[in-house]
Amino acid sequence: MSKAELYIGMRRKMVEYLKGKFSYSPNIFDAMNAVPRHLFLEAGMEHLSYEDKPLPIAAGQTISQPSTVATQIHLSGIGKWDKVLEIGTGCGYQTAVLAQLGARVYSVERQRELYIAAQKNLSRIGLDKPLIFFGDGYRGLPQFAPFKAIIVTCGAETLPQELLLQLEIGGKMVVPIGASGEEQTLTVIERVSDKEFNRTTHGKCSFVPMLEGTNR
Repeated sequence: MSKAELYIGMRRKMVEYLKGKFSYSPNIFDAMNAVPRHLFLEAGMEHLSYEDKPLPIAAGQTISQPSTVATQIHLSGIGKWDKVLEIGTGCGYQTAVLAQLGARVYSVERQRELYIAAQKNLSRIGLDKPLIFFGDGYRGLPQFAPFKAIIVTCGAETLPQELLLQLEIGGKMVVPIGASGEEQTLTVIERVSDKEFNRTTHGKCSFVPMLEGTNR
């Protein structure tokens, strides 16, 4: 069996595990089955790529475990052609899954090392449509707003107010909220009018902290 065939089998097994755990849209699982997660990891970590666990990547950050990626996308309600803002590109894995879903993806990364790596990773698998920006995630991308969904892949101590204003009416932001060094609460904020927002919570989670500014 070739390595390519081995990874296909591992990826299929991961997706079957997720299907047994969650009743999410089949489109989410199809997208995850299409993205070779092992190509987004550091050398030597490939054998762990399809386990349901977070793994270290460059710049002291992590790639979210597959179940977390599926859950955040599910909670966002994102669909084909919807415009989504991702805060924290990381290595680009979730960016790729969103693109495979057919979403119009805009992503912001504050770590220059990861910003460069994500572009290479996405190009490597033939995905050139996601637009990745080096910048401060707290600021978002107001020049491209409004967004149908905003997915934050790092833990914010408080709700990022500037991002709320970049949601369209009916749009949702999925964000882990909690004090630094502690578990966060996975939170969904839905914008129901110009000034009104609804909040729901969806259990505990653990993400790297959301930081202001950029790291060159």
